[in-house]
Amino acid sequence: MPQQGSSAGTDAGRSGKDAAAEHIRVVVADDHPMWRDAVARDLADAGFEVVATADDGRSALARTRATVPDVLVVDLNLPGLSGAEVCAALAAAEVPTRILILSASGDHQDVLEAVKAGALGYLVKSAGREEFLAAVRATAAGEPVFTAGLAGLVLGEFRRVKAAGRANPTRPVPELTDRETEILKYVATGMGYKEIAATLFLSHRTVQNHVQNIFGKLQMHNRVELVRFAMERGLDLADPPGP
Repeated sequence: MPQQGSSAGTDAGRSGKDAAAEHIRVVVADDHPMWRDAVARDLADAGFEVVATADDGRSALARTRATVPDVLVVDLNLPGLSGAEVCAALAAAEVPTRILILSASGDHQDVLEAVKAGALGYLVKSAGREEFLAAVRATAAGEPVFTAGLAGLVLGEFRRVKAAGRANPTRPVPELTDRETEILKYVATGMGYKEIAATLFLSHRTVQNHVQNIFGKLQMHNRVELVRFAMERGLDLADPPGP
């Protein structure tokens, strides 16, 4: 994870800005000033636009609503409102910002609470700088990102919900074709479009088109809503391919 002064002020940092990050707008929320400043500085040095920072949950919510960034990087344990509460409030207000939790906690309950509240990804603070920057890019692109091992945890929760609901069969999904339902299941496991395309021997564009059709048919707007839908329906999710 970024360290204080790890890349700030260096000519190499300025010349090495990632073109893919240049138009990604970010708000950073953390109640530890040195950590917050270091994260914001690393983002800026990598070419992201840091539009605001916040030191508590209420200011994180207010500044995100005011600036509508592409990504909110938020600590889970904030004074005022927790990171999960910020997620839920932004979802209720239909703010399109995608949320990446950056927390010292890898507790399973914390992870599940954040995802259910609307976080697209969850990274622990022990992550390296490049892993963190890649996670922000992926979050901006709508791709779920989890610290190693946590994606399996989320998938396991889906399966637990599925097992708990077997006595009460889930409603079918008549709105979707068989192919769309298949892709929905992969999306809900956190797989990216390219991975799904490779698994199903489809083009990346075809998978994108199917996902857009799913959004339209279910009247949803982002992958977080699809994950919630899959959880609520207790869909029998597909296992992501091994490495």
